[in-house]
Amino acid sequence: MTIRSTMIQIGLAGALVLGLADMVLSRAHAGEPESVPYWASLRNSQTNMRVGPGRDYRINWIYVRAGLPLKVLREMEGWVLVEDPDGARGWMLTQFVARKAHTAIVRGDVTDIRENRDGSGRLMWRAEPGVIGRLGDCGGGWCKIDIDGRQGYIPQTALWGAGQP
Repeated sequence: MTIRSTMIQIGLAGALVLGLADMVLSRAHAGEPESVPYWASLRNSQTNMRVGPGRDYRINWIYVRAGLPLKVLREMEGWVLVEDPDGARGWMLTQFVARKAHTAIVRGDVTDIRENRDGSGRLMWRAEPGVIGRLGDCGGGWCKIDIDGRQGYIPQTALWGAGQP
């Protein structure tokens, strides 16, 4: 092997590495989140969930509740694999899923919503399972929630859509 052929091989390997690095960086700068899973919510009051990432796949669920929290498990070419609060999984177009409008849904039993961040203070009201609210900051096991303009603190364990996805 000559010095010239060795230099060409090194040059080709370097170009391959640089090309891969460029591909990774361009994906990161294309607005894609760095990691999944993450919490999101439905943008529209009617959204289809499909069995695969494409319009040719059959619809397995039609959601009719804007704001429903979802867990995004995977992203692929304009589609996201999501899981709903009942555990159903399927694919939705990314345009129907909002990452910034973070919501949570009450699960389990009727849950007290309190005045203070630590769960102390007066009882503001109670929320039934299935109630959806805009989620605020969580800490110390309690989350701030806004349900139709009524704000208070609810135990994080009573919410699906709070904490680490």
